[in-house]
Amino acid sequence: MKIVHVVEPFASGIAAFVQSIVQNLRDDYHIIIHGEREYVMRSTEIIKYFPEDNVQFIRWRSAQRNISVVKDTVALVELCKLLQKLKAQKMVDAVHLHSSKSGFLGRLACRLMNITNVIYTPNGAPFLLSNINAVNLFYKLFEKLGSSFGGKVVCSSQSEQDAYRKLGIKALNINNGIAVDSSHYTPGEAPAVSDKFRIVTCARIVQQKNPLLFNAIATHLRDFEQFEFIWVGDGEYRHQLTSPNITITGWLPQSQALDLINSAHLYLSTSQYEGLSFSVLEALSLRKTVLLKNCIGNRDIVKKGLNGDLFSNAQEAIIKIFQYYNNPAMLRVMGEYSGWLCHKEFNVDTTCSGYRNLYKRI
Repeated sequence: MKIVHVVEPFASGIAAFVQSIVQNLRDDYHIIIHGEREYVMRSTEIIKYFPEDNVQFIRWRSAQRNISVVKDTVALVELCKLLQKLKAQKMVDAVHLHSSKSGFLGRLACRLMNITNVIYTPNGAPFLLSNINAVNLFYKLFEKLGSSFGGKVVCSSQSEQDAYRKLGIKALNINNGIAVDSSHYTPGEAPAVSDKFRIVTCARIVQQKNPLLFNAIATHLRDFEQFEFIWVGDGEYRHQLTSPNITITGWLPQSQALDLINSAHLYLSTSQYEGLSFSVLEALSLRKTVLLKNCIGNRDIVKKGLNGDLFSNAQEAIIKIFQYYNNPAMLRVMGEYSGWLCHKEFNVDTTCSGYRNLYKRI
């Protein structure tokens, strides 16, 4: 099959998702229409991690993250032309759209180009982002209008599927997955943990990831020298990470990011919502205990008390951090359960098998 992926922005999490599909569906040919960059991480730095024999990249030059009627209309026209050209060359068996902006523009473009085999994977429900009800209402209407253009909505976690169904939008669920058996570290290898109690997250520093909450947790522990916080990534909200015990690494090569996750005692996520975070799944595969904000996407990963815990505010997170610090044996046992759970429920083989069957059915 010839599968066209439409990606804007080409964010690290979206890139990991598309990469896992194209690497495991090698009998298919994948065409990736993509925006230029995700903050300081240029698309050329992401593309080098993709296989070369079954992937073709096409720049979507006018695509951009922010909503703008004029600019988005230009992006829509450009996308229509790209799809029309590919369709004329018989290079479109299915179109797979990733993230809310490409999901909306892509479904409209496919409707205009009379392309019916369309899949939209939100990788995070955008109508949960803001604390302002009016903003969330706008995104809910945005998603409902997009679904009226056609295509199948495929969520990356059960709780995300529930959120879409609550809106009255029909949605399927195929869990995100990673290559557990070919993990960066071999099974049974002892983690090279830090001397201090190291707490790590790996993500874009954007509103969705809630850096203010991460900073509040770190600030409460700034006078305890035994704790250190590391944020692997970068983004427009990095100015909110002001606590002196936080280190911001910027974007790192995948191997270095995994090294830092592997050196952690605890993986922390303060996200407001997720589809199903690849960084958290990497932490599971590296047998890490995870402490995650109770939100869509995160709550699908935590088996409470077995591989970590959920929290609702900074105070709850701090209590859990002290419990883990004072009981290192608990961390080891929970970490082993994380590895087992990742292999059982979040394996990329299951994810790609689900999408392969879906591509063939539509």
